[in-house]
Amino acid sequence: MNLLMISGDRSLASGKLGAFYVTLEELRKHWERIDVICPRASGRCVMVSGDEPSHQPIVSSFVSAQGDTIFHNVFLHHSPSGLWYQPLWILRKGKELCRQRQYNVMTVHDYPPFYNGLGAWLLHRAEDMPWIAEIHHVVGYPVAADFREWVGRRMYPLYLRTIGRKASAFRVVNAGTRDLLARWGVQQERIHVVPSFYLDHELLNPDPSIQKKYDVVFCGRLVVNKGIENLMEAIATVYPSTTLGMTQSLRLLVIGDGPLLQYLKAESYNLKTHVTFAGWLPVPRDVYRAIQSVKIFVMCSKSEGGPRVLLEAMALGLPVIATNVGVVPDVIRDRENGLITTGTPEDIAEKIRVLLADDVLRTRLGNNARAVIQKFERKKLIMEYAEFLQSFSYRIPSP
Repeated sequence: MNLLMISGDRSLASGKLGAFYVTLEELRKHWERIDVICPRASGRCVMVSGDEPSHQPIVSSFVSAQGDTIFHNVFLHHSPSGLWYQPLWILRKGKELCRQRQYNVMTVHDYPPFYNGLGAWLLHRAEDMPWIAEIHHVVGYPVAADFREWVGRRMYPLYLRTIGRKASAFRVVNAGTRDLLARWGVQQERIHVVPSFYLDHELLNPDPSIQKKYDVVFCGRLVVNKGIENLMEAIATVYPSTTLGMTQSLRLLVIGDGPLLQYLKAESYNLKTHVTFAGWLPVPRDVYRAIQSVKIFVMCSKSEGGPRVLLEAMALGLPVIATNVGVVPDVIRDRENGLITTGTPEDIAEKIRVLLADDVLRTRLGNNARAVIQKFERKKLIMEYAEFLQSFSYRIPSP
């Protein structure tokens, strides 16, 4: 079977071996061929020969007919132009690929302004191919971080009533998004919860030899909806604390990069907080080792689809503090395997104080959190994802 994937991911084309790469590494085992159409990226493209990744430069003004080889049966086709051209690029490249071979199904990662959905709809009209719309995250829900997210959230009902009506089905990754789409008028039978939080048993084994160098860790993209500004403000209010026996600021580790990086560095200086900015770490193993050097994991996003890194921290046995968004209502039971926060600086600070003051509670929450790895085991979930897509496939006649 052949899969055509329309993705908004730029990381792989830029040479980052992140979550999308890890997903494709396993997903390719369930398909004869996967072609991925994605936006333009600058940097270096990953190529894999055997098990060893290598890199080649991307020249955005030229795109090969074959595409960039990610694995022997996975090919990346990145646009030569900006996002304004993406719907037409999906149509053009998709039609070209369909002339070369038949695809059983097309899956589309969609979000505002829905250029992927528009391109997929155009291609569906031209090729009459089954089309799955994947909505991993409703931007701005339940809380919009800025005006752009406020506008984005209000685009979903319009999309669902127009372009989205042509999709064969919708894939969502948590129950909250399923219920939201149903409230917006999508028939329940067209909405399928197929989680995308692929946890690797082999890598997510706690290492007790790693010393705890930091008190709190944030891991994610440094953008406004992640709520990291509230976390830094909370950290600044926790010390000095005679109750906790602290005479200096908490040690905060920030893993990730993004447009807020320079602002956050300046803010940490103004707040006189002890913050280490680790930047983007290239492979999951490095991320997991860094996370284990910390006592508490905090996720304070205003809106989310997951996030996967929260579940990875739980699988590593860290006590977590999280806002009740994304997958959190599905997996965290307050004070049993984690703490729920409202996300305000005051409440985050209070939850941090509670955990730092109680070693027994930290240990109990961390031990209980480990069970999440059984629910989201990587190979099992990716196999179920492949089977879900294949259940909608167009049966290609034998030659």
